[in-house]
Amino acid sequence: MSEHLPVLLVAIPFIAAPLAALLNRPTLSWGVALAAALWALYASADLLAQVQGGQVLVYEMGGWAAPIGIEYRIDAVSAFVAFIVAGIGAVTTVYARQSVVREVEEDRLPLFYAAWILCMTGLLGISVTGDVFNVFVFLEISSLSAYALIAMGQDRRALVSAYQYLIMGSVGATFIVIGIGLMYAMTGTLNMADLAERLPPVMDQRTIPVAFAFLAVGFSLKLALFPLHLWLPNAYTFAPSAVTAFIASTATKVAVYMMLRFFFTVFGAAFAFDQMQVDLVFLPLALVAIFSMSLVAIFQSNVKRMLAFSSVAQIGYIILGVSMASVTGLTAAILHLFNHALMKGALFMALGAVFYRIGSVHVEAMRGLGRKMPWTMAAFVLAGFSLIGVPLTVGFISKWYLITGALERGWWPVAVLVLITSLIAVVYIWKVVEVAYFEEFPDDHPVAEAPLGLLLPLWFLVVANLYFGTNASFTTRIAGRAAELLLGVGQ
Repeated sequence: MSEHLPVLLVAIPFIAAPLAALLNRPTLSWGVALAAALWALYASADLLAQVQGGQVLVYEMGGWAAPIGIEYRIDAVSAFVAFIVAGIGAVTTVYARQSVVREVEEDRLPLFYAAWILCMTGLLGISVTGDVFNVFVFLEISSLSAYALIAMGQDRRALVSAYQYLIMGSVGATFIVIGIGLMYAMTGTLNMADLAERLPPVMDQRTIPVAFAFLAVGFSLKLALFPLHLWLPNAYTFAPSAVTAFIASTATKVAVYMMLRFFFTVFGAAFAFDQMQVDLVFLPLALVAIFSMSLVAIFQSNVKRMLAFSSVAQIGYIILGVSMASVTGLTAAILHLFNHALMKGALFMALGAVFYRIGSVHVEAMRGLGRKMPWTMAAFVLAGFSLIGVPLTVGFISKWYLITGALERGWWPVAVLVLITSLIAVVYIWKVVEVAYFEEFPDDHPVAEAPLGLLLPLWFLVVANLYFGTNASFTTRIAGRAAELLLGVGQ
């Protein structure tokens, strides 16, 4: 079976999705979703282990060799992203069992889990496919299911948020498919490896820079790069808590992966950064996002919305690393894909536990919760430390590499900005800490700690934040190898 793992990684969850809907019983549907997520975690971990030494796994669909047939192509970059999606998917699926009962109508739960599995399937498919049109197909699978998941939120504004996401997501997907179509018109192939060979002779044609521009805008919309982030705050705020934790930890990360794959593998770093000079556009946008969105987060009264704007700032950190176009900068960006998934997953899970008990995630509603829900709030504080970048957490590792990459390029003002925005993160995390620990909880509202079904997956991610913050050799080695692979260093 191991030789078929690349396709089974995607095929088994894809088959499980309609099964979850047909069972029409919430517990059984959840069991199918959990089984699919655990399978994906096993398969992605196995594939990641196989490419540790720099190997590239190629799986030809139906035995048809590329470029005629479709192939799945797995290297250190794609395996790492697939592992992030599957890992977060497994943890959040465990968390979802109790969380969604309070936030999604019972008769919708089988359909909820079907959409949940489809979203994960699409993200996994994007990670491993070696065909650019398949990227678009899997993107639509994940996006359409994400719209449905967001729309199932209790608040009526969830429908508006899902619709807004649908409109902007469709615009982004349209830009992407136009870019893919233009490349196909010039080369006659959709295979990524084949495109990388056929594009250089036609780079001087006007069509290729236009295709590049369409793709850059489309990816920027999907990953919510400032100022194309308008869909994200409402989507994260009004979606069910488990959905927010899953999408915030995976969807934008996979969108960044798409950008990296096209910019570095298909077009090549020389074309993207020397000829198109994409860094001159992305660098200022990343810096504005980091600073302005961190400031906006301070003034939010809804903590989910606060963390949503913080996510836009964190995306800015990732794009900052990409803009450096160096091994250190790209290592920082890829590393932060993993680290941000851990920290934001834990933070949104903690808020889901709070919502489970008090029905609100507004700052004022969290008065005195530090004593009423000590385990939940302690998890929020530790994950908040990671977001700030406190030493011994994964956030510190990411910012260390970003600052190192900036200093290597001589960008000391950028390094200073990274430090300043870390201090801004202290302000908005402290807002919650101050209310939870230094104000009294109303005695007329008794509150118990969150159930174990929510606490265990939450603390799993919190412990991961601390473990990979103190022992980062595994993640930094993979991220470094992935960066070298994308830049063609040592090949």
